[in-house]
Amino acid sequence: MSRSSRAVPPPGEKLARLPDRKAMAAAIAAFLEAAGLDLAGDLARTPGRVAKAWSEDFLDGYGCDPVAALGELHPAPDAGLVCVTGLDFHSSCPHHLLPYRGLAHVAYLPCAGARAQVVGFSRLAELVDVLSHRLVLQETLARSIAETLQLGTGARGAGCVLEAEQVCLTCRAQSRSRARVTASAFTGTFSTDGSLSQRLYAAIAAGLVAPRELTP
Repeated sequence: MSRSSRAVPPPGEKLARLPDRKAMAAAIAAFLEAAGLDLAGDLARTPGRVAKAWSEDFLDGYGCDPVAALGELHPAPDAGLVCVTGLDFHSSCPHHLLPYRGLAHVAYLPCAGARAQVVGFSRLAELVDVLSHRLVLQETLARSIAETLQLGTGARGAGCVLEAEQVCLTCRAQSRSRARVTASAFTGTFSTDGSLSQRLYAAIAAGLVAPRELTP
């Protein structure tokens, strides 16, 4: 099976149909009117703005192949653990359609020896974007990133830790304004060798905000 023939995105990866921005705007207008609001003044152009934002920034990940987002693989026979921390991301909760945002930290262990392959650091950020610009739980998102990273690179294992502020938790009734949620997922050797996940956590704690390759 080729690296691009299978992807591991979150449930509901495929849209039933292409986004209809006009219909989305009409639905938003109906929602605001149902809430008792008058679509005048500051709200006059809100339905169109909301439809544009959701179709271009919040749901655009559905139209992309997460494995393809990793781009070209590069031979790297001497590569050790690769860890990138501090990747900004945003996503939307499927339960309340409210946003959450924070930092993604990812790592993977390439195959040993001549079979080792790596991807460009910026491609890891693209992978996070493709999988996060969907309606997906934070826990599911962490799992999808780790599984797709291992699949797309042929790595021995991968890990993902997501730290985020969930608006549905911090801004609703009985909110907890300082609450932050951490979700993690580990695949392959990361799930069997605790030292690998600990090295990822150590990199996060060290405050690495730039890509860096850690030697074994």
